[in-house]
Amino acid sequence: MKRPPSIIRRLTASLAWVGGLGALLLLIVIGIEYRISFSNLGDHDAFVRAIHELSEHVLLPMAVLILPMALAGRWAIKSGVRPLIDAAAQIDARAGETRGVRVDTTDFPIEARPFADAINRVLGRIDGAAALHEAFAADIAHELRTPLTLLSLELDRLDHPDAERMRGDVARMRRLIDQLMLLAQIDADHAAQITPTQVDLSDVAGDVLAQLAPIALDQGLRLALEADAPVVVNGRREAIGAALRNLIENALRASPAGGCVTVRTAHGGLIAVRDEGPGLSADQLAALTQRHRRADHASRDGAGLGLAIVERIMRAHGGTLETSAEARELRLQFPADAASG
Repeated sequence: MKRPPSIIRRLTASLAWVGGLGALLLLIVIGIEYRISFSNLGDHDAFVRAIHELSEHVLLPMAVLILPMALAGRWAIKSGVRPLIDAAAQIDARAGETRGVRVDTTDFPIEARPFADAINRVLGRIDGAAALHEAFAADIAHELRTPLTLLSLELDRLDHPDAERMRGDVARMRRLIDQLMLLAQIDADHAAQITPTQVDLSDVAGDVLAQLAPIALDQGLRLALEADAPVVVNGRREAIGAALRNLIENALRASPAGGCVTVRTAHGGLIAVRDEGPGLSADQLAALTQRHRRADHASRDGAGLGLAIVERIMRAHGGTLETSAEARELRLQFPADAASG
């Protein structure tokens, strides 16, 4: 396999060639200076004296200087490309950010700045395209709310056996639209670098469980909360609540009648939902976080966006959506540096 090109290797090889050529030229100049030629070195003693002279006054000093010069040259080369390496490390450190990533050219050498500026312009255009896409999605979601509200009012007056089911469908559509608008707001806040607020996960869990308790009772299921102390993270309360609600609704669908869905919070920014279903493997979770993919127990009339929305909300908070098939849990893990309690 061909080795990738390296600026350091190229500059080192170039300096080696320059050094070698300089040494050769130095020997030629010295030979001319001392008028050394093959014609007057025929005498063995003269030849030995000439070699001794060159070794003592030329070759030995050059040999002594070669190592420190080589080390100094390599240090100089690495120092020259260090801004490029630091810029790459800074970008890698912001891998979780989707907007506003730029190459800092403050310490860049003049020769590398055009390249870095070109990358920043490309990143700016990508951010602009993403902002337009988010604004378009938010506008569509906003426009859909009005007709759905009117449809709900019409269904409330409808006396038909299917009216209740249709009202439930419309309610789910409205909640999905609300979640999409919430995601757009999260992205906008993130792009504007708005400071998130402190959110108590235990408090959010209690509120969401209270909202879903009537649904659980209708399905013959129980809800439980395991939270001994406040667990505080930085984020948006509405978004975290929406993510948790999605997980609990999935757990209610996966649990058999008479089962229990348990929500627990733990130190380090963890909130988990445990059900009595079969659990999800890591591969299954990775597939279900893609749009339009559903678990076997999922509602067939949904948009297939539940876990995809949860994963997107967690990514916006710098956290992850994880699974433990053995414990039959789905977990929202927030970054440790943003959690306390």
